[in-house]
Amino acid sequence: MSSYYVTTPIYYVNDLPHIGHIYTTVMADVIARYHRMAGERVYFLTGTDEHGQKIERAAAAAGIEPIALADRVVSRYHELWAALGISHDDFIRTTEERHARGVVAIVERINENGDFYVDRHEGWYCTSCETFYTEKELEGDDRRCPDHGTPTEWKSEENVFFRLSKYAEPLLEWYRENPRAVQPETRLNEVRSFVESGLRDLSVSRAGLEWGIPFPDRPGQTIYVWLDALTNYISALGFGRDGEQELYDTFWAGDGTRVHLVGKDILRFHAVYWPAFLMSAGLPLPTTVWAHGWWLRDERKMSKSAGNVVRPDHLMERFGVDSLRLFLVREMNFGHDATFSDEAFIDRYNSDLANDLGNTVSRLVTLSRKNFDNVVPPRPSEPGPLAEAAETVVAEYRQAMEGFAFHRALDALWRLLSEANSYLVGHEPWKMLKDESLRQEAGGVLWNGLEVVRIVATGLLPVMPETAPAVLRAIGALGEGEAEGSLEVLAWGRLESGATLPELSPLFPRIDKQAYLDELPTEGAPAAEAEKSTTEEKSMISIEQFFETQLRTATVKAAEAIPKSNKLLKLTVDLGDETRTVVAGIAKQYEPEALVGRQVVIVANLEPAKLMGVESQGMVLAADMDGAPILLRPDTEVPNGTRVR
Repeated sequence: MSSYYVTTPIYYVNDLPHIGHIYTTVMADVIARYHRMAGERVYFLTGTDEHGQKIERAAAAAGIEPIALADRVVSRYHELWAALGISHDDFIRTTEERHARGVVAIVERINENGDFYVDRHEGWYCTSCETFYTEKELEGDDRRCPDHGTPTEWKSEENVFFRLSKYAEPLLEWYRENPRAVQPETRLNEVRSFVESGLRDLSVSRAGLEWGIPFPDRPGQTIYVWLDALTNYISALGFGRDGEQELYDTFWAGDGTRVHLVGKDILRFHAVYWPAFLMSAGLPLPTTVWAHGWWLRDERKMSKSAGNVVRPDHLMERFGVDSLRLFLVREMNFGHDATFSDEAFIDRYNSDLANDLGNTVSRLVTLSRKNFDNVVPPRPSEPGPLAEAAETVVAEYRQAMEGFAFHRALDALWRLLSEANSYLVGHEPWKMLKDESLRQEAGGVLWNGLEVVRIVATGLLPVMPETAPAVLRAIGALGEGEAEGSLEVLAWGRLESGATLPELSPLFPRIDKQAYLDELPTEGAPAAEAEKSTTEEKSMISIEQFFETQLRTATVKAAEAIPKSNKLLKLTVDLGDETRTVVAGIAKQYEPEALVGRQVVIVANLEPAKLMGVESQGMVLAADMDGAPILLRPDTEVPNGTRVR
């Protein structure tokens, strides 16, 4: 069995995770899931970079120890990766003892090769990227960092240096002999040009820095954060720990694939410094360093300093985790920049999920259940045109996934969906079913359509690990608790006739785009102030408009927390003549058991919406007390279902 090792950068703990961090991790997860389906032995690593001057200063400003700051941010990463369904095999922290042992081991090997020396280091230093820059690389009269746009500071100190210049030609030879060493090709050209322009020896220690790993046999020196951080890719596998190197031997020293996913802003560290360190230490090099683009907002890269980061919480709670994953994978051409906007997200959700996938599944399942006793219709005796189209699409999908063209893989799946819809419109099985003599033929049309959905949903398993199995279960292709886990099932003809079709719930309720956008806080304003200004700007409504909203009393019969959400509760409410499920963002203010038996007021004619995979059939009314919801209820108990006027 071949091995496949995929890593994300380890994320710096000076800020909470945002869309940029999420994107790289989701893409690594998609890659890991796909290659597991391909039958390979996969190891997927992510983690956090916790040393360096930036963390030391941030912790001091907060009045806490650096490890306390790191622990706080790391806990958020763990929560978010769990919510996003990230299937990593390990999470490495550079403050762990196992990592320090790996760093010391690689430093000792480089030292034995004679590639360290001590010299005075002077230059313009950016604390944010832990890097020295030359005068010509800086921007403006105040010498701002070319990546962060923040002023640099002059530093002069005695450091340990690595003979990076010695490895210019070996690096160029590596690029020539391994054209996929750095991808995409534009980034390979960029790195090659940088090396050809001449490499300066690299300072790999810092003086007077306590928050880091001490440099062996160099009192007063701490290992430079990039030499420290980059080593995580092998320290997590057991490098430097005698008797614990089985993973290292399999996933790094073996003949398998080793892929680093990185943002283009840290390409130089991964495609120049890291392979040079490895060459000096006599260790294997990565197979590919893949540099993806940036997520932009307001035409700028998202960053804490720019103040334009997108936090994912409201998107995940409103539309579900898999909707966000699909958007990220399909919207960005891997390797290029992409622009994030709420409008684009809603458009993608409504177009791809509500219209294309959701409506196709609903049409096919509804017709099949109604006319074929709630089971998958009989398979036609001869494969139709969709079988040939599916074969072509599956080949394109696999080639695109293996070539890191993930958006093209999804484009291929959606093209197959489109062909299936054209096929259905052309055959009109809903009309054929009115003629008993055409019943068998109509069943074959429906089976073909369901088989396309099965193939599309199987292809979506790496991207939508919760939703894709739900679609497969909806068409009778997956039993409860089962999991489709092989690329072999992408072959045409695997859907079993007679399989039970369960009653279908709406998979992707369509979103009212304008209504959603109206709910969002004004860009750049605090949420409370934004809500206030939005309310004041809206015109008055008539009494007739008010009565269009149906407010009714209800009693909570059951309440439970929704897995992977720290805000949402699932309520079962009795409206007198019916029982409904309502999702409410009140988990931080109310314990589920305390709500049972309590009367509430709900909006009863609100369009259903899916939140964290649960369909909400109404909305509980609450007063907003400085951002904390306080539930409204009648002063005296009244019959359930009573109108509120």
